[in-house]
Amino acid sequence: MTDFDFEPTRIRRRLLRLSPLALIPLVALVPMTSCTRVEPGHVGIRVNNFGSAAGVSDRSLGVGWYFTPVGSNIYEYPVYTSTYAWTASSAEQSVNDEAFNFQDRNGLNLSADVSVAYRVDPVRAPVLFQKYRTDMGGIVAGPLRNAVRSALVEEAAKLGVEEIYGPKKGELIRAAWRDVSRYFEPFGLHVEQLYWASNIRVPQQVLAQINNKIANEQGALAAQANVATVRANADAAIAEAEGKAKASQIEGDALRANPEILRQRAIEKWNGQLPTYMAGGSQLPFIVQKE
Repeated sequence: MTDFDFEPTRIRRRLLRLSPLALIPLVALVPMTSCTRVEPGHVGIRVNNFGSAAGVSDRSLGVGWYFTPVGSNIYEYPVYTSTYAWTASSAEQSVNDEAFNFQDRNGLNLSADVSVAYRVDPVRAPVLFQKYRTDMGGIVAGPLRNAVRSALVEEAAKLGVEEIYGPKKGELIRAAWRDVSRYFEPFGLHVEQLYWASNIRVPQQVLAQINNKIANEQGALAAQANVATVRANADAAIAEAEGKAKASQIEGDALRANPEILRQRAIEKWNGQLPTYMAGGSQLPFIVQKE
């Protein structure tokens, strides 16, 4: 047998002698590869694909490691408040445009970015999985987004563009939130809040008209305020003059009815000195006599 033939044989024999020892680390790793960890802040939902226990477990799994043999999977749902924003994409990522499009009651096209805050009820997490058969990312991208879009379309159709862009902007998003929350609550998904993540996008021409109308209304209000101020000042002046005239009339009536009041006032003002010079025939001022 040549050296060329002998060398591979010798190597194979050495590998066979070492194979039991070499397999020990691999055997130790097998249990680890068959375990799944439920992370803090989450609950797990076990799904068995084989055997008599096939299906979705009706009990949630808490934080920890769980044995997951072949055919068994664990899906995780967050039980803490999580948020997600559906936003318009940039020009470089037009395929990822997630903004919502809707119309006002006159059919005018509008759009906006919307954010959601949500969490999963740990007790009813299996119900949520049985309903949608996907992880949380799939629910947010699919059923939850569809429900928000449907609610916005329905609620916005009740309002005009000036209301949506102006005083009823908050009312619209709250109405949509109530619709979405009411739908998902029985399945264990708490939709805590919906809120605008951007200004509502309105066609530029319509936006210019709205801004002009607002400016005109503000100008009219300012003019009304000026008129009101002038009228108030005039009313105040009239009231003051009327008050003074009334006071003078009352005082005159009182003096005519009581002439002694004039004498008393003169006495109160007299400094006790007689005039230095007096014209002929003039009368001396009154002199108070003590009794």
